[in-house]
Amino acid sequence: MASAFAAETTRDTWKAVLEKYHEDRESPISADYWSAKDTWSRDRVREVQDEKIAAVAPFLYENSAFYRARFDRLGVAPTDVHSVESMIANWPVVTKQEMMADVTEHPPYGTYSTCGDDEWNDRGWMLFSSSGTTGVPRAFRYTHFDRKHWEQANARALHSGGLRTGDAALPMVGFGPHVFAWGVQYALAKMRLPVIPGGGMDGKARAGLVERFAPRVLVCTPSYALYLGRVMQEMGRDPADTAVQWLVTGGEPFSGVRGTLERIQDLWGAKAVEFYGCTEASPHCGGYSCPEYQEGDTPFIHLMEDIQVWETVDPDTLITSPDGVKGVSVCTNLASESSPQLRFLVGDYTTLSTDPCACGRSHVRAMGCMTGRSDDLLNLRGIKFFPVQIEEAVRAVAGTGDEFQIRLSTKSDGLDVMTVIVEHTDSRVAEMVTAEIRSRCEVRATVEVVAPDSLPKNEMKAKRVFDERG
Repeated sequence: MASAFAAETTRDTWKAVLEKYHEDRESPISADYWSAKDTWSRDRVREVQDEKIAAVAPFLYENSAFYRARFDRLGVAPTDVHSVESMIANWPVVTKQEMMADVTEHPPYGTYSTCGDDEWNDRGWMLFSSSGTTGVPRAFRYTHFDRKHWEQANARALHSGGLRTGDAALPMVGFGPHVFAWGVQYALAKMRLPVIPGGGMDGKARAGLVERFAPRVLVCTPSYALYLGRVMQEMGRDPADTAVQWLVTGGEPFSGVRGTLERIQDLWGAKAVEFYGCTEASPHCGGYSCPEYQEGDTPFIHLMEDIQVWETVDPDTLITSPDGVKGVSVCTNLASESSPQLRFLVGDYTTLSTDPCACGRSHVRAMGCMTGRSDDLLNLRGIKFFPVQIEEAVRAVAGTGDEFQIRLSTKSDGLDVMTVIVEHTDSRVAEMVTAEIRSRCEVRATVEVVAPDSLPKNEMKAKRVFDERG
């Protein structure tokens, strides 16, 4: 068992490295960049990543029973993980299944975190939890030391997305254990941007806030941006005539889903920007938009590399993919006292590029953004596809409603089938949607057309897949 002295020494060393690169800004260094780190050279980014990995590996070994057991089981010493290259060579990716097994054996917090009872009681800030949609929810306790690092990372992301002095924001998300909502809230405070609280209200009440107080920024999920816009139209209001200029969105993929980004921006006459992260390994903003992210043929987000290492791996072999080759995302979190995970398999499909960006930021880009989390992969009679592919098919047909449903069921003869329900005024579009699905997924679906506004509206994260197979 590690000694208390060794544990405290590695914690102090790790926190000292984090403090070395921490900034406490309330304003940007220039009109374009919040921090000079945004434009660091690729070599400088790698130097800092290597320095942080060399400090975090022994910290994890001494302060997390989960990591200590994994190091020992693999026959890997903490000193064997001292750089990005050595980490990839010596440390297999950590999966959600491993964490779920750990929290099941050691409820309620598991042992994968490095925030224990002492840290929580001394400087605890907030507890966040994974959604649990793919298994046992995993809880993460974070400290105020973490919070101040989150604030800076998130402020950099929001500034990159376009937010500036005086941009009053209206957050419209549930303030439960929701990483996205709290991360934006604290960043707005650090940036000294005014906030109009919008929690605990229905769509009409929030529409009233938009009209009465004229916020320039909405903070919500993509689904809610569509929902609120339709509510305003039902009230005889045009969302595009409001003061809203920016929609800060998170919680669901949308920028890389053809048709959805355009639909949201056309509805509001505003620009939608990404705020991407995950509870386990990048609760602060990992992926964010820049002024150029929609300018080319493929939308993209930057990934903040001085605080994280991002990779993609082959979904079957979990071997690192080269730049330019599509894979599933892996994140090493290097900006936390409480959850500095090594090579956590986030699982979103993307393609990484280190090619220069016209915005001047040097950090790697996720081309096509993050779409199709591997956990969401559907398998119908041996054909595999993602819900976002069905969404692209629906959006490709003019006049379809914002909502749709994917229903998987088993017929009496044992055959698995898929029905896609869409909203439209003309039932004849069923053939068009069927053809679009076929072209994207190579699967035959039954398409049902229902009247506009027949399907339930999604006020938070969208639930559109209903698997009722036996």
